[in-house]
Amino acid sequence: MVEAVMLVLAAVVPIVLMLTLGAALRRTALRDPAVWRGIEWLSYFVFTPALFVGSIGRSDLRSLDLAPLMISVTVPLVGAALLVLALRRALRIDGPAVGTMVQGAIRINTYVGLTFAAALHGEPGVAAFAIASAVVVPLVNILSVSTLAHYAGAAGASGTRAIRELIRNPLILGCAVGMALSLSGIGVPEAVAPTVDLLASPALVAGTLAAGAAIRFDVRRRDIGDVALASGIKLVAVPWAAAALAAAFGVTGPGLTAIVLITALPTAPSATVLAARMGGDVRLMASITGVQTLLSLVSLPVALHVLAGIG
Repeated sequence: MVEAVMLVLAAVVPIVLMLTLGAALRRTALRDPAVWRGIEWLSYFVFTPALFVGSIGRSDLRSLDLAPLMISVTVPLVGAALLVLALRRALRIDGPAVGTMVQGAIRINTYVGLTFAAALHGEPGVAAFAIASAVVVPLVNILSVSTLAHYAGAAGASGTRAIRELIRNPLILGCAVGMALSLSGIGVPEAVAPTVDLLASPALVAGTLAAGAAIRFDVRRRDIGDVALASGIKLVAVPWAAAALAAAFGVTGPGLTAIVLITALPTAPSATVLAARMGGDVRLMASITGVQTLLSLVSLPVALHVLAGIG
């Protein structure tokens, strides 16, 4: 038990330090927003996809039963989105806020999750998390884009836009390439493996620094209930439902950790970008993201500590 606690703390401390450093740099030495847009772009379009290609490509997906993972993450996330939609009239929230609340209840900060996975289980942990991401990233994008398109009423928002967003998503493409390499038996070719590894190496640091720099707080009194509901669903209800399903299927080890971790992550700062592009409530989205990021520094260790006793 003590060893499990120390392992979780060893994963939390670097993340706290990097988030704090990112926030501090954004407000002192690196105030130019263009600098952080560049870091976010590299993390999103280059470093993290390369990490997914390498980690999934080296794993043996042909020997894995992916059905328990898919069910364990899909059911709670879809349920969370449906719960927000069911409560929208009781909460008296408008269309843009509905799309924002759905994002707040289901989207994930991949960079924080990758850092946790690497600290807890090393390369197998990263591979398991990347495989889980191959399921979750497309799912949450489909739910988020379709909800914003329907409820936010952005001009030009349609099924075509939703499909375009998914096809061009670099994280989905990285997962797809890695899965193709693994399932085909080719793996990551030796000729390109060193390059893939070099591109992947900055992913965790750059992504977490950018997440820290993106933290914003602009919570109004009328938003407290909405922020609390989205955070409670995302950080508590979804991961515990996923853990219960995974345990029922007999999932253990890095696979169980990946399922709980990917469903317990706070909402990504990129959710604010999507909200702005598709007519969502940008200020509320930024508030949910900032609050969840801080709360997750407590909720994630608690979930993983309890998980250590289960697995």
